[in-house]
Amino acid sequence: MATQETSQLERELGELLDVERFAPPESFRSGALWNDPKVYEEAEADWQGWWARQAEELLDWAQPWDTVMDDSDPPFYKWFAGGKLNASHNCLDRHVAAGRGDRVAFHWRGEEGEERDVTYADLLRDVQKLANALKDRGIGSGDVVGIFLPMIPEVVVAMLACARIGAPHNVVFGGFSPESVRERMEFSDAKALITVDGARRKGKTAPIKSAVDEVMGDLETIETIVVVRHTGVDCELREGRDVWYHEALEAADDECPAEPLDAEHPLYILYTSGSTAKPKGILHTTGGYLTGAAYTQRYVFDLRPDEDVWWCSADVGWVTGHSYIVYGPLLNGATSVMYEGAPDYPDKDVWWSLCDRYDVTLFYTAPTAIRACMKWGPQYPERHDLSSLRLLGSVGEPINPKAWLWYWKVIGGGRCPIVDTWWQTETGSILISPLPGITEAKPGSATVPLPGIDAAVVDEDGQEIGEGQGLLVLRRPWPSMLRTLYREDERFVETYFSKFGPRTYLVGDAARRDSDGYFWVVGRIDDVINVSGHRLSTAEVESAIVSHGKVAEAAVIGQADEDTGQAICAFVTLEGDLEGTGDLESELREHVAKRIGKLARPKRVIWTADLPKTRSGKIMRRLLRDIAEGRELGDVTTLRDPGVMKDLEGKFASDGDG
Repeated sequence: MATQETSQLERELGELLDVERFAPPESFRSGALWNDPKVYEEAEADWQGWWARQAEELLDWAQPWDTVMDDSDPPFYKWFAGGKLNASHNCLDRHVAAGRGDRVAFHWRGEEGEERDVTYADLLRDVQKLANALKDRGIGSGDVVGIFLPMIPEVVVAMLACARIGAPHNVVFGGFSPESVRERMEFSDAKALITVDGARRKGKTAPIKSAVDEVMGDLETIETIVVVRHTGVDCELREGRDVWYHEALEAADDECPAEPLDAEHPLYILYTSGSTAKPKGILHTTGGYLTGAAYTQRYVFDLRPDEDVWWCSADVGWVTGHSYIVYGPLLNGATSVMYEGAPDYPDKDVWWSLCDRYDVTLFYTAPTAIRACMKWGPQYPERHDLSSLRLLGSVGEPINPKAWLWYWKVIGGGRCPIVDTWWQTETGSILISPLPGITEAKPGSATVPLPGIDAAVVDEDGQEIGEGQGLLVLRRPWPSMLRTLYREDERFVETYFSKFGPRTYLVGDAARRDSDGYFWVVGRIDDVINVSGHRLSTAEVESAIVSHGKVAEAAVIGQADEDTGQAICAFVTLEGDLEGTGDLESELREHVAKRIGKLARPKRVIWTADLPKTRSGKIMRRLLRDIAEGRELGDVTTLRDPGVMKDLEGKFASDGDG
């Protein structure tokens, strides 16, 4: 793109920064599923009745519930008690029975350009066969099944086959290391693992099954490993334990009725980083989670299953992929796009090429990706016809106003509402977001809670702040909330419900409310780093760094980063008289990648002889964050050696100014 045209875009974006509000375009508002603000009043007048209506209208129940919400033992709430249903049936069988079996569920595009259109009937056929194959190998209701697969249709089959027989699935993000897979399988006592021979990324193929075998050999709970043949990479199959996916399906019976399960039956476990080195196993159950996923997919995105083509660009290994690649779209009978590769491979226009190719109408991605696209330039989307788009979404972290405006203008052509959504792994579905036919958007704000959700900003004493900054809390339960931390009830209560009591959920984010009541999420209040929308525990990364033989001690913080929202900055003390070098820094980064995954590699490593510690030995990460963000240092009087801070300030400044 010519420099003159680029400068013109920058001028236009600069002018748009002065625009405070963006109302829904009238052409969109007039035909939106919801365009009357009275939905908020209706939900508030009878919030339990509101959720009962969503569950009844959006899902197919094998047995009706007795109680909408049982709050007799807070915070262990139960939703739709007595009701029975099955997630796999709701995602597949009912659509096929209604004559929509030939509808495309996924337009899949492989990294090398392969294409597969997978229909609802195709999914139902393979899900039943895999469910039977799992049952044939002794896996049944309540048995945990691990899933470690790339972005291929088989990952959806695996999840829904587990749901069909009541086996909770435990999906691990494909970018994590085999060691992280083993850790999550061990924590959950997984009985089986579904994985792949190899995975592709930017033209390279990584052997997955063989890498998993190296760390999984002595894990006795794993009785079965099902291997999808995807890239043709050589791998060994252990006799009696391992089976090829395609051979398992060929040998299995065709029919496997979906088992009606209690609404509170565990649907899945998803491990997310906590403020300790041990990840937290978020447990979601069936009825409430499906209600939240179906409800938000339909109304936040104004989804018309008969007309729209939906694309969520996340990975299925994160909760966004669970809720808005698998369950939300399939519950609503939608057609989706699934892409195996990276947003810049084979070129930086691949996303927009696919939007053009499949006439995508609804597109949902992360601010990190939007900022990357901004950096690459508008010439890439301008190569393609994006006129099919009618709504855009943002997820994973707060989006800065300039990125919001670029997304709105360059990708949406100024005609598409943007839904900037706030939610968490723990919440299961979107809780704060514009309704695209109703809400006036403010770039950078998630706007207001959805109908049925009671969110507030409070001070340290739990008093609501009408306007200003404080702690974000949720003051009543919602259907898709986590039920507990897997096998860690005490940690569940301590993490989310100890500060303000068992009826107020502490989100872990700081937020402010403006004079219009809009919510602006401003960052984490605990020691979790949000890298490209992915939450990583500081303790987990520190543990990986210190496991290197040359490292004595380490402290990790998140530093503001233009591309990834936050980047990992590690302060490292080496053993003895060792000195930090560029080679050692590279070695350390790869060591962390092997232990946790590439996302956890520190972007910066600061070598230091000591770390700021209190007299009791506690590392003061708050002071390290002050240095990283260029703020005036907070109180240093409690430090064992205040001189450490002066040394660190000098090192940080001389290390390249970030």
